[in-house]
Amino acid sequence: MDSAPPDTANDAASAGAPAASDAAPGTVAAATLPSAGNPEKRAYPAPAAAPTQHGPRGIRFDFNEGARVTLPEGAAPWKVRLRDLDTGNILFDTTLKSGFVNSSKRFFVRFRIEVWQNEETVLRHDYDAAGRRVLVFMPVGTLGDTLGWFPYAAKFAAQHKCRLTCGMAEKLIPLFRDAYPEIEFLAHEAVQPEEYYATYYVGLFFGDEGNVWQPCDFRLVGLHRTAGYILGVDPTETPPLLGVPDEGRPIAEPYVAIATQSTTQCKYWNNPQGWRDVVRALKAAGYRVVCIDQKPVHGHGLVWNHIPHGAEDETGDRPLAERVRWLRHAEFFVGLSSGLSWLAWAAGIPVVMIAGFTHPTNEFATPYRVMNYHACNGCWNDMRLRFDHKDFLWCPRHAGTPRQFECTRLITAEHVIATIRRVPAMAGRLARMPAVAQAADSQA
Repeated sequence: MDSAPPDTANDAASAGAPAASDAAPGTVAAATLPSAGNPEKRAYPAPAAAPTQHGPRGIRFDFNEGARVTLPEGAAPWKVRLRDLDTGNILFDTTLKSGFVNSSKRFFVRFRIEVWQNEETVLRHDYDAAGRRVLVFMPVGTLGDTLGWFPYAAKFAAQHKCRLTCGMAEKLIPLFRDAYPEIEFLAHEAVQPEEYYATYYVGLFFGDEGNVWQPCDFRLVGLHRTAGYILGVDPTETPPLLGVPDEGRPIAEPYVAIATQSTTQCKYWNNPQGWRDVVRALKAAGYRVVCIDQKPVHGHGLVWNHIPHGAEDETGDRPLAERVRWLRHAEFFVGLSSGLSWLAWAAGIPVVMIAGFTHPTNEFATPYRVMNYHACNGCWNDMRLRFDHKDFLWCPRHAGTPRQFECTRLITAEHVIATIRRVPAMAGRLARMPAVAQAADSQA
């Protein structure tokens, strides 16, 4: 016998107008879940106003922003039931004369929609995306997030054999388009929502205590793996394929690519001597050191971060294909928990990641992560804390104290250099590194 789960109240659908908790989603790069007082503020385009699939007797249904059913007024009341086919739970069961039913869960669920009238089964539809058009939205304004999330959309397409469209930032589309010819890539504004059987939204959903948009909080499972949970596919991390032609080495000499800038100060390596000493050590080992950040200087208010002394300046607002070229031919990459580290991961080169405000599970696995566990760390993944996108100097535990940003300030150049020495490309160059580290230490 079918039975509803114990927390039926939390899993119930809404009949009629969406409730305040059903407001549009938000992401780390945009607005978070809006309040009931601002229901029109959305981080993604809205689904079609009416469900896109046509059933008997004027019934319409789809899976765009959850399971949706509209029921016209008829000669007798309708009985509607939503079921999770994988768990066997009845999620919603009601009788109504007419109206709109929308599941409270907007992440992937393999729904069954059942409708009766006068004890007669009028509609019984099991979710089946095979051959149908499905839309996965990813937010604009991010690089690393999309690089981490997109492979899960590709897994979804392969698993369900659907005709997948990915809505994402237009400037990122050239990275993927030629590597995934079976997937359609569109900028958000080019999407026609009336064409889709189902729509899913991938993002970082702050304030989603009811798990409406994500089955588990992204801070528990990792920034990229949250997409696997949202889309119901294997969350094992996989780097995306890059469809960027290889135009050859940008310079003949061996080089290391670095990126030192980010979007908020807690992501920076806040050791004042760190980058200078590491650049000196790499150059002494025979490498050219090339900075590929978008900006040579970035900051806010009185705090500004400059390209490291001694690094070659290849910064600028350049096509991402050019960044891929620099990364593919680098011996390795040294950077932060930021977008260019994710691009280096996708390009298939070793990544030395200097990070402190995130837990290691937040990013892709690298044997060359540099983190100091003697210092405060991991605030981003602390569910008791809420990241403030508007505060460039966000440091929730130690702001305004001598311990501010100690998570990376206490990562030493020696620690980073020792990690670099383990990168396979360093074989044959190790003899030059210790003296450099000692010299840097004596000048600190």
